[in-house]
Amino acid sequence: MDDGKPSGPRTKWWSRPSTDRDRPAGPEEDGAAATGVADASGTAPAGPGGTTGPTAGERLPHTTPDGDYTPAPPVAAPPPAADRGTPAPAEPAPPAAEPHVHRTQPLHAPDEYSTPPYGGPGPWAPAPPVQRPVATPAHGTPVPPPYAGTDGHGTAAPPVAAAPAQGGQEHHTDPWPPPHTVPQQHPVPQPPGQTPQQTSQWMRYDPWGAPRQPLSHPGPGQGVDDVRPRKARRGTVLVGAALLALLVGGIGGGVGAYVERNGGLTTVELPQSGRDAGGRAPDSVAGIAASALPGVVTLHVNGSAESGTGTGFVLDDRGHILTNNHVVAPAGSNGDITVTFSGGESAAAEIVGKDSGYDLAVVKVTGVSGLTPLPLGNSDNVRVGDPVVAIGAPFDLSNTVTSGIISAKERPITAGGEKGDGTDVSYVDALQTDAPINPGNSGGPLVDAEARVIGINSAIRAADSGSGLDGGQSGSIGLGFAIPINQGKRVAEELISTGKATHPVIGVTLDMEFTGDGAKVGGKAAGGASAVTEGGPADKAGIRSGDIITEVEGQRVHSGEELIVKIRAHRPGDRLGLVLTRGGKELSMTLTLGSASGT
Repeated sequence: MDDGKPSGPRTKWWSRPSTDRDRPAGPEEDGAAATGVADASGTAPAGPGGTTGPTAGERLPHTTPDGDYTPAPPVAAPPPAADRGTPAPAEPAPPAAEPHVHRTQPLHAPDEYSTPPYGGPGPWAPAPPVQRPVATPAHGTPVPPPYAGTDGHGTAAPPVAAAPAQGGQEHHTDPWPPPHTVPQQHPVPQPPGQTPQQTSQWMRYDPWGAPRQPLSHPGPGQGVDDVRPRKARRGTVLVGAALLALLVGGIGGGVGAYVERNGGLTTVELPQSGRDAGGRAPDSVAGIAASALPGVVTLHVNGSAESGTGTGFVLDDRGHILTNNHVVAPAGSNGDITVTFSGGESAAAEIVGKDSGYDLAVVKVTGVSGLTPLPLGNSDNVRVGDPVVAIGAPFDLSNTVTSGIISAKERPITAGGEKGDGTDVSYVDALQTDAPINPGNSGGPLVDAEARVIGINSAIRAADSGSGLDGGQSGSIGLGFAIPINQGKRVAEELISTGKATHPVIGVTLDMEFTGDGAKVGGKAAGGASAVTEGGPADKAGIRSGDIITEVEGQRVHSGEELIVKIRAHRPGDRLGLVLTRGGKELSMTLTLGSASGT
């Protein structure tokens, strides 16, 4: 059954059909169309009229080696036959320049989007992108300038010569077909004597050519020249990105350094308790200091030979101030003494009286109001372990407060003696404290838990020297001594009243070189007189030369210094009970203390 399909051998997939597949078969080539094959010589079978090949007036294209074709030269039309019913004698076919193979027609209709059919022309590569159909003008679509004179990918194409038109006129056409045309369903017959001016657009399509060919991307093409600027722009973008990264890194580093050095970008506020009213318990160190400081002063003494700094405290509202004798001693008879109060006010002062035996002195300031006298306590009520506070100006650091306890009582302390004759020796039945006392604390108050004065800070024992006053000694090692306030009160009252202090005496001369236990009465006094003053307290009590006194008021005495300290701890006129040894026998007696003027 003949259904119009080709009955000859099928074309293989690698065959390349000729471009005349779209030409419809005429009645004169029914025989060839029926079979669709050619003989071995490459000519089509003869038609009904005995002719072979194309009919008169047709031109076979010459196939090029790469599968493309070129138009054949025009053939003169045969003269019309006189009688169409009588066949004209067959003319010998012109020798073919090259064999022509008639290929079978594809089984499907031509693609309206100009997509090459299977096995169609073009390199063996995927089909080009889908092309949108556009109407092709009669005169053709102009080729963009980048592709003018090239084969679509930058290669120059040979020019095509235009065939002369009828009447001797030349018909000028574009040397290249339009980049995008729509193939016709049926070929348009050309007038006799004219040669087709356009070739198939798929014959020159190269998918491996330069990007954006006219067939796939209409408009200006992009070749090598278009890629270079893009690379340059990419390089510019990379340089800009690098500069931006450096700038951001620098800013980040600066911010990090600022955060590291300043603790952050915001102000740090730590939790803190609010201000209190400032009140303290009266018996606390702060409460005691707040109560006692207004009555403490600092003394600066300047003399002709030396100067010094010490402390004192106010005794009354008349301007009397109690301090140590060794504090004001550098002033001499015409030195200057300046008193500075805790509030910073200063005033000149003058000596009212002094006594080297007790190491006490009283000075007075005038023209000063609003003084705050310190209350005086009772040193006889002090017990070992009681808390105490020392106030003074150690090393000229005024208003310094230290605290401690009473370490011991009735410590016999002797200080001074620089003159060598014993007239400047001080005998103190002192209170011992571990409250730090340093040079400059001398004369300052030692107060109890109720801010009452119980002693006058006078001496310290240094590690590199024996006992003595604080002048020229090293700092505190926890051994400080204060004159009991009971003794200081009596001496201060006498100095304010008479300018001098009286000393209690028993009327004997002691042997200070005795090394045994107790205080021994000497054999002879100065100038060969008796060691026991005639008519004195000791003589009246029955004491003799060579007796050894071992106890005073029940307290053991181990040396002559201790006996003096114990006696001076009392007032003149006081009755004392003594225990002594005479000839190996122990005797007890009582005497009344006498009085002597101090120096």
